[in-house]
Amino acid sequence: MSIEIYRDAWGVPHLRAGSARELARAQGRVTARDRAWQLEVERHRAQGTSAAFLGAGALSWDTLARRARLADTARRCFAALERRDPETAEWVRAYVDGVNEELPSASAPEFARVGLAPGRWEPWTPLGVWLATHILFAGFPAKLWRDEAIRHLGPDAVRLFATDGPGTAGSNGWLVSGARTTTGHAVLAGDPHRYIEDPGVYQQIRLACPEFDVIGLAVPGVPGIAHFGHTGTVAWSITNAMADYQDLYRERLRRTGAGVESLGPGGHWQRATRHTETIEVAGEPPVEIELIETERGPVIAGGPEGLDGGVLEEEPDDLRSAPLALALRYPPRVTEDLGFSALLPLLRARRTADVDRAFDVWVEPVNVVQAADTEGGLLHRVAGRVPVRAEANRLRPVPAWEPGHDWQGWHDTPRAGLTDGIAVMANQRGPATPLGVEFAPPHRADRITALLKEKTHWSAADMARIHTDTRLASAQPLLDHIEALHDLSPAATTVRATLLRWDRRMDASSGEAALYTAVRSAVVRRLAAHPAFEALTSPPAYPDVLLPWLGLVPRVAFALEHLLRAEELYGIDRPGTVRAALEEVAAEPPRGTWGDTHRLVPWQALPEREWDAPALSGDHDCVLCTSAVPGLTDLAARGPAARYVWDLARREDSRWVVPLGACGTPGSPHHRDQLPLWLRGELVPVGTDWQQLKKED
Repeated sequence: MSIEIYRDAWGVPHLRAGSARELARAQGRVTARDRAWQLEVERHRAQGTSAAFLGAGALSWDTLARRARLADTARRCFAALERRDPETAEWVRAYVDGVNEELPSASAPEFARVGLAPGRWEPWTPLGVWLATHILFAGFPAKLWRDEAIRHLGPDAVRLFATDGPGTAGSNGWLVSGARTTTGHAVLAGDPHRYIEDPGVYQQIRLACPEFDVIGLAVPGVPGIAHFGHTGTVAWSITNAMADYQDLYRERLRRTGAGVESLGPGGHWQRATRHTETIEVAGEPPVEIELIETERGPVIAGGPEGLDGGVLEEEPDDLRSAPLALALRYPPRVTEDLGFSALLPLLRARRTADVDRAFDVWVEPVNVVQAADTEGGLLHRVAGRVPVRAEANRLRPVPAWEPGHDWQGWHDTPRAGLTDGIAVMANQRGPATPLGVEFAPPHRADRITALLKEKTHWSAADMARIHTDTRLASAQPLLDHIEALHDLSPAATTVRATLLRWDRRMDASSGEAALYTAVRSAVVRRLAAHPAFEALTSPPAYPDVLLPWLGLVPRVAFALEHLLRAEELYGIDRPGTVRAALEEVAAEPPRGTWGDTHRLVPWQALPEREWDAPALSGDHDCVLCTSAVPGLTDLAARGPAARYVWDLARREDSRWVVPLGACGTPGSPHHRDQLPLWLRGELVPVGTDWQQLKKED
């Protein structure tokens, strides 16, 4: 069978070929056709070469990518894949062949804007794209924040600030067994929460050959369908398990005549590898960087001269509190395995047992997997590789020169069941609790569970109303403080009364929601400005790409619920802070609705000169999770990167939507045609009837 490409009414590619290898080649071709600019941006980001055309703003990322040895790790993982699983390696090569066949002739206006010509993909490039996409997924920079918080506030600060924030990717996911559906077959539904990018981070696609016929959401630049798929007889989905599987080590380095040495456990100096590379920067002189790797891993910050070139004192106390350098240890660098051997078995899966076996070899990111099949099989488990090591490793950077911080094998991944015929995961503490430190508050999971209890039987068509629920349970602590206030000015008394009548819904049309968020932001700013937190306003000279995890205002914003409910907060007068914030807003209240300021601003490698930012409903702790940063901005760059409903009764009744469209090329009719649907919370049928599809030449 020759390769056939079909499109549905939304431009989603449906591919058919005679073998899995031919199908991978077709997937590479159609992805290059639809996402040429995106593919090249991701390839350059994986290589650490994006500043050459994006400019100085990309330099910090390129430096991290190179110092963390992302491309080298991808090369090593692919070489190991060729030895361990040659079939999958050849399948990945076929995908790359398809990309290289189509990319030179692909049209995307962004190339002309920056004077860039499409380059050539290597067999390991998809592994590099996967690694670059997920290297910050587990949030290892949060260990730098916890280190600073412990040093300045004490160990209780870990608990107070232990919540997911703007740098963390999350998801909603729920599994409803056949006993709770109208058809007697299970339904899977959810939405991954990531930065909304243009083009989108997920690619709607169908892959069909004699071995399998799978529809799902692919990661552009990576073959197969890894995260969300439906084979007709089994479907699966994932959420971020919030596991901690990367470590940071404080390294003491010194230069010798032969190169660089690092101080290891027991006080022994060990040879570190070292070389230099040059990063080209558009419009600026090139930058030479030094790449060092110790026995622990690549050095991602600092060096023998300290952070930012500053020489630090060498007394032991100073070494513990201010590292000379930071090394990152992450599983694929250690094992030369990125888990790509799971991808073909997922496509070939027919039952939940097949999905289960496939995820046994999953590496990262560490996810909670939910799956169901047409025979009643159900699956709810954690998948991924988490090292066994000391508790201290999970909390903050640990000293490389002290024993007891090495890795001692891998954790068994936990499993869970269903309760009353449902399983809900929304990054809260659950089966992955033993593997993580910071989890999402339980509000989204509790709300989804409560909504599912409202009916005894659900259909796939019912799920959209859960996706779009806007009730904000995390508002309660601040509202409790507001309710306790008396002797306010007349204007503040009116604001107080309005907020206490509010229905807690973060609808774009709600003036009360706008009023609440104005008070919330004022409280956040006042707390962050308190002298108790002053030492946290100036983090050490870590690379810019890591600084979002150390921002005090975002940390206060996303931990606000904990900070307001704590028995004591470093002597801060919280009732007085809330009173001052309420009076501040009452003196100059917002004049519009929540949607007037809460608007979508997707990330673009080349920002558009004009973007008509649409109004959004939802908030960080709503099921409709559209995250702004209270105290800084109401604009949202993170939210549902896709929505899906997988119906095990009839696959054709499954539904989905993405924030923008199936095509990444500006000017295409399918570049942003799904945006109105996504904003309204609507879903479209996946469309599986070949006779209803249009064949592409």
